[in-house]
Parts: sequence; structure tokens; C-alpha cells
Amino acid sequence: MISFIKGTVVEINSDNIIIDHNGLGYEIGFAQQDRISVGNNILVYTYLHIREDAMLLFGFLTKNDREVFLRMISVKGIGPKLGLGLFSKSNSTRLINAIEEGDVTYLKTLPGIGVKTASQMVLDLKGKLVEATTSKDILSQEVQEALSGLRNLGYKPKELTSIEKELSTYKEKSVSELIRIGLQLLLKRQGG
Repeated sequence: MISFIKGTVVEINSDNIIIDHNGLGYEIGFAQQDRISVGNNILVYTYLHIREDAMLLFGFLTKNDREVFLRMISVKGIGPKLGLGLFSKSNSTRLINAIEEGDVTYLKTLPGIGVKTASQMVLDLKGKLVEATTSKDILSQEVQEALSGLRNLGYKPKELTSIEKELSTYKEKSVSELIRIGLQLLLKRQGG
């Protein structure tokens, strides 16, 4: 449940960066190396991906990029590494436009994306990205962190989108309280 990391860039590699935050070096999967340099103090919005054998941190310079990434990895066949790779050759605005226009030809030019995956991206995400990236800006930091926590518990972005508005109505609640409320809302929607 790491929503962002603020620190100094100490190393830039082909598919990740290392940020020093209070003496701790965080290795973060990153695809926008051309926009930063060693010594920069930056804020990186993060997504923590937990697997059986690893905990991987992926980072983005804007909340919008992180949101688009999260939507991308909800598409069958796109994992976090492939989703991150999309940002090495594109940006969130161009990805949103390509999906909204059904531009499979452009999507196929991106690393690791074939005809089938490009078509699946358009099918799953058309009409949802514009709404997601505009509504995300009005969510409080606490709600965003709670949603990130629920995502780390295994809930899909689609499920979380369905409770965003209702969760936002709970003002002055802590992140842990919002996670508890979110779990109740998700269970109610599943009929549990």
C-alpha cells in the first residue's frame, strides 16, 4: 500500500530507477527515463504488485499515468511489466486516444502488443479511460490509498471502480477505516 515515494533519483536503468528516500533505496519499475536525471528530487506515484516470489513496485510521474496503467493491466494478457512497457513508447493521452478511436494499428506498434491484445484493449477499455482519468482527480488521497490497498488484496480495478463514488462519500475517515468500508461494499456487491 505504497501510494507514492518522494526522493532523490540515484540510479537510472533501462527498466527501473532507484530512489533514495530517507536513506532507503527503492527499486521502482519505470519507463519514462527520458523525463528524469540522476540527482532529481521527484515524486513517483506507485503501484505495488505482489506475486508468490516477489513484491514489485512500479512508478509513474503522474496520477493519470498510474490510473491508465491500472486500467491496462486489467485487460486479459497484459501484466504489470507489459503495461509498464507501453509507457516506454507512448503516454497516457496517446493510449487513451488510440483506445477511444479503436486504433488497433497504433496499439500493435507498442512493445508486446499483437492484434489480439490490441483488440482486447479496445473492447475492454473504450469509454472507460476518459471517465476514469477525470474522476480520479477528485478522489481524496485517503480514498486513493484505500483503493490501492484493496487492489493489493486481489480486487480487480473494475470492482474497485464500482465503489469509488460511494467510498468518496465517507469524509474524515482514515485509510484503514476506508479499506474496511470498501471491503463491506465489495462483499455487498458480490451478494455476500
